[in-house]
Amino acid sequence: MRWRKKSFQELDQLELYTLLKSRVDVFVVEQQCAYQEIDAYDLKATHLWLQDNQNLVAYARILPAGSKYVEASIGRVLVTKAYRDRGYGKELMEEAMKYTVNHFKNNIKIQAQQHLKAFYQAFGFKQVSTAYLDDGIWHIDMIWEQK
Repeated sequence: MRWRKKSFQELDQLELYTLLKSRVDVFVVEQQCAYQEIDAYDLKATHLWLQDNQNLVAYARILPAGSKYVEASIGRVLVTKAYRDRGYGKELMEEAMKYTVNHFKNNIKIQAQQHLKAFYQAFGFKQVSTAYLDDGIWHIDMIWEQK
């Protein structure tokens, strides 16, 4: 297994299909949220994923500062159901943060599901908003500040 990072333009058809299908499987089907999962931010993003043969293990979408937020951002963070509870979420965030800091030299903002607050706090993220409902799930905004 190895981490892969590609811009939207670099993705081949099968990679794009696999990434988008996994996002829909987790965020739309599993979490039962009917919303526009595929959006224009995909075009500006660096797509980071871990693959085990033909199976997607984990994925995150990294956006440069000034695209969605003033800060760089990490979103669409997921580990597919078959690979959960094995530490891949932690590895994914470490890899995503390392890439974001090295390439964008900026603070990082995330829109986190509220029940994952402690998970993100373990990486140094701090809550910067009150909880709000987004597509029926409670979220909070969190910031990691570069030192």
